[in-house]
Amino acid sequence: MTALGLLYPGHSAEDDYPRIEQLLGSDIRVDLVHTEIGEDTHHEDTHHVDALRALGSPEHLAAGIERLRLSGAEAVVLASTSASFVHGWEGARDQVRDLALAAGMPASATSFAFVRAVQEIGAQRVALAATYPEDVAALFAEFLGAAGVEVVAVRGAGVETAAEAARWGAEDVLRLARESDHPQAQAVLLPNTALHTAACVEELEAALGKPVLTANQVTVWEGLRLADRRVNAPRLGALFTREPIVQA
Repeated sequence: MTALGLLYPGHSAEDDYPRIEQLLGSDIRVDLVHTEIGEDTHHEDTHHVDALRALGSPEHLAAGIERLRLSGAEAVVLASTSASFVHGWEGARDQVRDLALAAGMPASATSFAFVRAVQEIGAQRVALAATYPEDVAALFAEFLGAAGVEVVAVRGAGVETAAEAARWGAEDVLRLARESDHPQAQAVLLPNTALHTAACVEELEAALGKPVLTANQVTVWEGLRLADRRVNAPRLGALFTREPIVQA
């Protein structure tokens, strides 16, 4: 049994993770710990830079880390893209380092999961299909650029809260992906872990004719990579039809 620990802010698309666990069809357990949103739930649910930075702070994650340690997780991933990349490349690296030290196990975040997943599928140029406001989407494009990934198109749909993104259906997700795609893009990225995507990755890839990387999908893949597990699960998209990068 391989146990993965995910720190997930709030309650939005958490039901994606049991679905992914089922689709993996293996002896893999995905343990989800919800980090508390805090007293001002409306503020921290927003896709605003200051709120997102607070969401990924050590103080915010501390209680969740302790619960994951007790669960027997072998690796921990902060299941939030924006709460990581809003700190910039160096800040996000510090965040993951501190997370690993606090948890006593290998650690990562969804932002880095995207970078490694792009590398794994062999893409150099990507299109960014973000539900975020445009300024937040631009920060993720900068983060990817710092990792050497060329972002040829960026779309921010202007969704202000995680709760709103969680209400999007498969048709909404497909429309965003289509509108954000670019002829030069070798893959399309949908970075919000509040967006339900686990059930439609195959459909997205068939419609666009190229790999599609979604936040909840790459988060689990990154946890498996950290735990040195190789899983083939075609219903989770092209990323899961290749051998994941083995942790050195």
